[in-house]
Amino acid sequence: MDFLNALVALSNFVLVPAIAYGSQLALGALGVTLIYGILRFSNFAHGDTMAFGAMITVLVTWWMQSIGISFGPLPTALLALPFGILGTMLLVLFTDRVVYKFYREQKAKPVILVIVSMGVMFIMNGLVRFVIGPGDQRFADGERFIISARDFKAMTGLKEGLAIKTTQGITVVVAVICVIALFWFLNRTRTGKSMRAYSDNEDLALLSGINPERVVMYTWLIVAALAATAGVLYGLDKSFKPFVYFQLLLPIFASAIVGGLGNPLGAIAGGFVIAFSEVTITYAWKKVAKYMLPESLEPSGLAQLLSTDYKFAVSFVILLIVLLFKPTGLFKGKAV
Repeated sequence: MDFLNALVALSNFVLVPAIAYGSQLALGALGVTLIYGILRFSNFAHGDTMAFGAMITVLVTWWMQSIGISFGPLPTALLALPFGILGTMLLVLFTDRVVYKFYREQKAKPVILVIVSMGVMFIMNGLVRFVIGPGDQRFADGERFIISARDFKAMTGLKEGLAIKTTQGITVVVAVICVIALFWFLNRTRTGKSMRAYSDNEDLALLSGINPERVVMYTWLIVAALAATAGVLYGLDKSFKPFVYFQLLLPIFASAIVGGLGNPLGAIAGGFVIAFSEVTITYAWKKVAKYMLPESLEPSGLAQLLSTDYKFAVSFVILLIVLLFKPTGLFKGKAV
């Protein structure tokens, strides 16, 4: 029974949160890796693109709630998400037309586009804060738990209770659907194959008659959908706060680089590597140790390697190690 209690405690505080967080990072990292692989620059505005999509969804969710529209046990934000995706698509297409297209036509070096994306990042960040404010904004409704700790204890008779939030379940399901749809699109459709060809060899793709502007447009549309979805899922699971999405840029880039920048499969794997690393290193293992170790060996402290305040430092250290020793990442993406 002690082993089962330890397993439940581990699942409750490490496995389930890490899987949900990893799904959110994976969706964010997919957007970063698509931009890098196809448009060939690191988009530092991606975190604030997520924030913008989430902001539109939050505003539409509040409007729906005010007129009595709901989604039953599921969050109303799922009904508002298509509006968030549409708003983000319009934003990134406008940004590409007004900003990035000029530098693309000038054949600017990737470092120039990185600097430009930083400028776009600050503008988006200010826009989101101006519209919705800098504080926490809660917009989740519906049933809070798929299964609560109390119900789990009653069913199993264990001391520890497993709680799975509805938002965690939704995050995993939506992430799986998005990944399947993305890989089907890239591998089965003509446009997706054109994007892959353009990523592999731009000159040969142009000689084959592929329209580069069409590839760019579809890339931005897919990235906008992924960014808005990831932003909303993160906001539902935690809370919506604009500055947090700016901070998420580090673990998202770490996920993309660890997996292999430019490799979609690597972005997914990297997201879960970063998520599990952050959660396990910042988790206080005292409760699990209490069940697994004899009383004489139980830790007197929290048995926590790092405070949760330093979870982004974990991403930074992993990113640094990968850049130093394996810059192509786990799945041999493009070297950084």
